[in-house]
Amino acid sequence: MKLTQGCFSFLPDLTDEQITKQIQYALNKSWALSIEYTDDPHPRNNYWEMWGLPLFDMKDPAAVLFEINMCKKAKPNFYVKCVAFDNTRGTESAVLSFIVQRPAYEPGFRLSRQEVQGRNLVYTLEAYSVSAKPEGERY
Repeated sequence: MKLTQGCFSFLPDLTDEQITKQIQYALNKSWALSIEYTDDPHPRNNYWEMWGLPLFDMKDPAAVLFEINMCKKAKPNFYVKCVAFDNTRGTESAVLSFIVQRPAYEPGFRLSRQEVQGRNLVYTLEAYSVSAKPEGERY
């Protein structure tokens, strides 16, 4: 099971050419880009580590791709994503994000359901990385 966060998560991993096209799209919209990485991809973990500074006023997609590749090289077992921000409304709002690298092993998450008072259901995400059972023996 692979992590599905951001755009294109259900598709096969993007090639450098496809990443460059997405970067060019963001640059054409005058969006600022940043590169982020984490080893904790929990859906509620909104704060990934930032690789360097945000790439404000960047015009060349090759320069952004270079920074992405440097991050991927330095963090080979981490998730790496590219995030585009739109500041036209006076706030920095993420308008596009996509994963550009995944670790070789993705443990994934399990959705646990619990019935509580009043027959209400409560859902919790649990990381498989804390489970002792290997993939294929979890159910």
